[in-house]
Amino acid sequence: MRVEEGGRTGKTKSPGSPARTEPLPLEFPGAHWLDEEEVQAAARVLRARSPFRYYGPDMQDEVRSFEEEFARFVGARYALAVSSGTGALFTALSALEVGPGQEVIIPAYLWVSIASAVVCHGAIPVLADIDDTFCLDPADVERRITPRTRGIIMAHMSGAPGDVKAIQAIARRHGLFLLEDCAQCVGGSVDGQSVGTFGDVGIFSFQLNKNITAGEGGCLVTSDERLQERAVAWHDLGYCRDRAGRLLLEANGPHLWGRGYRMDELRAAVLRVQLRKLPLVTAAMRASKYRIRQALEALPGVGFRRILDPAGDTGAFLITVYPDAGRARAVQQALRAEGLVARPEGINNIVMADWGLHLYYNNLSLVEHAPLEPSGFPWSAPQNRGLARRYGKGACPRADDLFERSLLLAIPSCLRRKDEDEIIQAFERALARA
Repeated sequence: MRVEEGGRTGKTKSPGSPARTEPLPLEFPGAHWLDEEEVQAAARVLRARSPFRYYGPDMQDEVRSFEEEFARFVGARYALAVSSGTGALFTALSALEVGPGQEVIIPAYLWVSIASAVVCHGAIPVLADIDDTFCLDPADVERRITPRTRGIIMAHMSGAPGDVKAIQAIARRHGLFLLEDCAQCVGGSVDGQSVGTFGDVGIFSFQLNKNITAGEGGCLVTSDERLQERAVAWHDLGYCRDRAGRLLLEANGPHLWGRGYRMDELRAAVLRVQLRKLPLVTAAMRASKYRIRQALEALPGVGFRRILDPAGDTGAFLITVYPDAGRARAVQQALRAEGLVARPEGINNIVMADWGLHLYYNNLSLVEHAPLEPSGFPWSAPQNRGLARRYGKGACPRADDLFERSLLLAIPSCLRRKDEDEIIQAFERALARA
């Protein structure tokens, strides 16, 4: 039996067999679109024997070209390509002059690098709860602001933007910086404006799990000339360079301590090809996600993450929400029995409470106030006296509750209609059984 667009397709499985008999495709979005174009782009750099971004025997200018193209894509004045998303976070906080005696608000649903970047700058992270977007709750952010607050890091988690306009308004009202972590939302937008451009700085990641990938890599975007100049210096050797790659050591330029987070020409060449494919990657995930979600909306007993702008959702993940933790666990196990599992190399169909270092209370370095040096810095620094918080479970009760009763399903960028049908059928059976 085959149904036309808008309905179900494929054959209905017999009641005694699982909905799927093979694991779901791996969740790595950009990797599914790697092909001969990226191979040739990398080969071009190798043939030129010039993999370093600032000089070589036959420069291809891949990094500079990628920066220009990425800045245009997101609508920012500047883009700075770096070696990783974590490198972009560290570079951004250095450019923003974060240091001891300051507090930086971070979300309860995050990646460990966010907390790490704040602590490694000598500042104190302050957790704020999430709302049903699974991103920062604006009301809780407002409650966490103190005279020591320097800025806010907003992470657009699991493929969809948070309420960034509300957070932007809070930051402006209190004179705080806003850093957008868009590592999991490359290509996302709100009302037509790209994530990463609402704040002072936005950062992106191109690691294997991300919407476009070169295996590793990152980018920082800003429209502030001074922040860009400082970021360029921090990510390199502490100084700026001219277009020929020569260091500018003039007295009126920045004199900082560089970290060597430069991107190489090989990764930039691959990313230029991936960037051209990004609208296709996100369109594929979005189409699969919302076809599945539309079918599930007709079923009783299942809720969904609130999406502020479906057109700006990259579609990388579907989060379903249940009345209580027991129901969520039962549905997850029933889905696994129906074949919604990943190959060993991937992770899929999990209760969010099992989502590792994405949950604030699983970051034991944060919970235990792990120091950077034997003296106890930064927690022991005189400037930080009295600022350290409790970061264990219970600090953000709304997040704790949502993690326990929500399921995370990655939406691979290569799903066929048959795959979508089997996912829908698995949910139908699992919800009935659970």
